[in-house]
Amino acid sequence: MAVIGEIQSPLRQRRRWRRPRFDAWTAGAVLVSLAVASPIVAVALTALAPDDGVWAHLISTVMPGYLLNTLLLALGVGVGVLAVGIGPAWLVSVCRFPGRGFFEWALLLPLAVPAYVIAFVYTDLLEYAGPVQTGLREFFGWQSSRDYWFPDIRTIPGAATMMTLVFYPYVYLLTRAAFVSQSVCLLEASRVLGRTAWGSFFTVALPMARPAIAAGLSLALMETLADFGTVQYFAVDTFTTGIYRVWLDVNESAAAQMAATLTVLVLALIWIERRSRRSQRYHQTTTRFRELPGYELAGWRKWAAITGCTAPILLGFALPAWVLGGHALGNLARGLDTRFIEDFGNSLMLATLAAMVCIAAAIFLAYGARLSGGRLLGGLTRFASIGYAIPGSVLAVGVVPPLARLDHGIDAVMQAIFGISTGLILSGTVGALIFAYTVRFMALANGAVESSLVRVTPNMDAAARTLGEGKWGTLTRVHLPLIRGGVLAGAILVFVEVLKELPATILLRPFNFQTLATRAYEYASEERIAEAALPALTIVLAGIIPVIILSRAIRRSRPGHSG
Repeated sequence: MAVIGEIQSPLRQRRRWRRPRFDAWTAGAVLVSLAVASPIVAVALTALAPDDGVWAHLISTVMPGYLLNTLLLALGVGVGVLAVGIGPAWLVSVCRFPGRGFFEWALLLPLAVPAYVIAFVYTDLLEYAGPVQTGLREFFGWQSSRDYWFPDIRTIPGAATMMTLVFYPYVYLLTRAAFVSQSVCLLEASRVLGRTAWGSFFTVALPMARPAIAAGLSLALMETLADFGTVQYFAVDTFTTGIYRVWLDVNESAAAQMAATLTVLVLALIWIERRSRRSQRYHQTTTRFRELPGYELAGWRKWAAITGCTAPILLGFALPAWVLGGHALGNLARGLDTRFIEDFGNSLMLATLAAMVCIAAAIFLAYGARLSGGRLLGGLTRFASIGYAIPGSVLAVGVVPPLARLDHGIDAVMQAIFGISTGLILSGTVGALIFAYTVRFMALANGAVESSLVRVTPNMDAAARTLGEGKWGTLTRVHLPLIRGGVLAGAILVFVEVLKELPATILLRPFNFQTLATRAYEYASEERIAEAALPALTIVLAGIIPVIILSRAIRRSRPGHSG
């Protein structure tokens, strides 16, 4: 065995370190990866710049509060999304009860609601002058707030609750996909050994789904750390709001230092979770896939399942949509003005351009990795998706320095050659926003394209090359028609996420440039909820489309599925 190991080791060594072939695909992947990395590198370099003692002052004053509030908020959201997301995922996957088909996709609907929108709605409902407290005072005869106690929604628990209602679909989505893909033989074996349906859930299905649950939890926590609208509206001081204030009121270096700290927290979260399951394996031990057991629920269990699945939909989507719809209809005549049309056009333009850029880059990277089959392109493709783990406020801080340097470089060249000053071409323009969106949401496009492309057998490539097609011809005439579903899904996901994105848009938008998200936030921050309803409702309605696509994709993902 020692001799074999000595022989195999050099061979593995040569395969690992062989010189990669440098072609157009490799060069493009390197350029895309460098572009994605440039904001993160810029944050690090700016954070190292002198700050005249501002960082030390922040650490001694506001930083402990920012850190504590951020950790408490993340803890609250983490517990909430696990509690709300896992149970319904199991129920709709393996149990049978009335309305199960509806709940399969309806439980994803809160994903279409931005967290800051649901914060606006519940604040309007639950504040002192809102309908809930007004009704309680009228019913019980209370005269003022001194006569009763009512929880204040503008707190850390209130913010955690709002985020839980809209972020739990990340856990539900991935956990349900994991349950749907599990082999029925494992569940049957646990039942033969005496486990009940819930016993099989806790001892077999849940441990097997841990990677998916952890991935969903990580997404929810990253969205929590990136949130700006909710915590700003609730006056909860977190890293994100702190970065915004320091960026506008103090200096870029201090803001970059805060952004670097938040980035370290996010990356540490991902590293800790992956390391915790480094030595564990979650492989299926059989290739036998049949219909999942379908445990029939009756009596109180049936009603408990219906209630447990209805509550998240009602609180996270139906009630906010109802309230927003009422306000929007009441304010429709004034709301449908030239400003709304202009904001809608700006949002549509940004979302469309960002989706096109992300999809084009994703197709280029995924197809390049398929052609090379090497580790370099595969690693670069994965690295290009790291932007989704970085909050929008951090990316905004990181986007400005490289674009400013590029603008100054272009201006210097044009002055030296033609004597013309070009000024700012990219900084403070729509181009800066598109760049930030591309870095932020590249992972969504890449995941959709890559997952579709791997389903295309390599025999298709060989057949196309045999018939005289080159690389580009094979891509355009063979692969793109086959993966158009994944391409469309990725484009829609990026489109909707750009519509909802708030912190990067606020920090990087051109002067006097508004979108649906920034307009809704502006109105709501001024307590003009009725006027904020129409742009907020437009964002929510646009988000329903990818929800339906995701639900259909999960339903078809189980091996052997025919419907």
